[in-house]
Order: sequence, then structure tokens, then C-alpha cells
Amino acid sequence: MSSFLDHFFMTNYNEYTFTILPKNPWTEITIAMIAELPFESFVENEFGFQAYIPKELDDEQAVNAIIETISDAKIQYIRQEIEQQNWNAEWEKNFEPIQVNDQCIIRADFHPTEENYPYEIIITPKMSFGTGHHETTHMMVEYILENNFLGKDILDMGCGTSILAILAMKKGANFAEAIDIDEWAVENSLENAKKNTVSIDAKLGDSSLLGRKQFDAIFANINKNILLKDIPKYSEVLARDGDLYLSGLLDIDFDDILATCTENGLKFVTKKERNNWIALHFIKK
Repeated sequence: MSSFLDHFFMTNYNEYTFTILPKNPWTEITIAMIAELPFESFVENEFGFQAYIPKELDDEQAVNAIIETISDAKIQYIRQEIEQQNWNAEWEKNFEPIQVNDQCIIRADFHPTEENYPYEIIITPKMSFGTGHHETTHMMVEYILENNFLGKDILDMGCGTSILAILAMKKGANFAEAIDIDEWAVENSLENAKKNTVSIDAKLGDSSLLGRKQFDAIFANINKNILLKDIPKYSEVLARDGDLYLSGLLDIDFDDILATCTENGLKFVTKKERNNWIALHFIKK
């Protein structure tokens, strides 16, 4: 086991147990907002969710500042330090296979093989985002299933587990670059690619890593503020007639994203909606 994982398993964590009324859609919205802080895992429950953060990185004032911006829901929490344990094992216990439109199943290698799906993705469900359970990842998987990637070079920004890059490669993509700011996500992406017998180029960093290479398709499942900042760069590295797929967005974000994409030569194609979350498809003209 690597020194990085040794450090991870020995870290002391604080647990926030959030109670949210109404639970929907405010549980998902709250998770998306506090994910800007260095929380490493979220587990939904009957009343809201638990969130886990390394004790040394915890900033309760920052958590409260985010909660105070949410005026349409009643949010309460209990905060406590919890004992050291194997967090990856705890996360794996709660991971269930995901089916997308009877076309794709996303499962862990400890789940039985399913033969009735054209595409099967096997992942090690470590605590990276992008396991497919969240609406935003689910909609991005739908976009990949609906479109042709044969022979294309693709970019997966904010890759998490790299499900999107892996599925595009399974659909015949020529090359996949996957970028994330989280070291755990990059390590997990390489492991998942190997499990699925595809090759991806996983890198630690952000859009500043992008150079002159042109991509035929870009997937960016991050959040509104980062997307607004990075859309000009995506447009630069997207080939003419290339496809840009964006998610990590709420329905209220649509107008701002549309305006920024239009300013950068990107033409709106379609929008998907799922429980107040949206995914968008643009083409560079």
C-alpha cells in the first residue's frame, strides 16, 4: 500500500451529520456547495447526509457561512470527531451497482457480472466523486451513450473515478486525457482504467495543464464557478465541430453558462434535467 493511502487511513476525521428540511432537492444542493471545502466523503441518509473531513482541514465557520446562504431550507447539523478506521472499506460497503438506461452498468469488482448491458464499467469505489450515483454523472453517462466517439480524442475534466473517460474509450475513442485536482481521484482513475482494459492519461491539476492539443469532445462535470472560469480554455482546445458536455450545474445556472458559452463560440444543442440538476451539450462552430 502506498504512503499516500497509509496517510489516508491514519487520518482523524470530523463527521458532520446534516438534517435538512425539505430533504429534496436541498440535500444534493447542500452537498454540492460544501464540496467546495475539503470534505472527502458524503453519505445520504433518511434525513439528510453525513459529510467527512480531515480534522486538520476542518473549518466550521466556512461550513456555517455556506449554510447561511441557503434560505429556502432548514439545515441543522451535529459535528463530532470519529475514531480512525478504514474509510475506503466503509465507503465500499454502501456502494451499489448503477444502471443507466438499460445500456450501461457501473459496478464494483465485488459485484456479480451482468451480461445484459452493452457496456459494463468496473470501478474501485474509493471516495472520489463520479461513481455514477449522482444525477450529474448519470446524465453525462447518458450523453456518452447517445453519441458517437469512434476515433475521437476526448478530455475528462474533474474526472473523479474517470467513468466518463472509460466509457468513451469503450465506445471507440482514440485517446482520453483525464484531469482532477485530487490525488486520490488520479490514482483511482488509473486503477479503474486498468480494470476496464482501456488506457487513459490521468493527470493531477486543473485547466492550467491544457496546452495546444485539440480534443474532439470535452466532458466537464465540476461546478458553476469553475466552469465559468474554464469555458474560454475549453473553447480554445476544442476542435471545430467538437462537442462540449457540461454538468455539475443546477437549473438556475443555465442562463449564465449559456451566455459564457455563446461568447466563446459554442452553440447550445441540448439540455438534460434530473432532480433540479442539469447537463448541457454545446458544439464549437
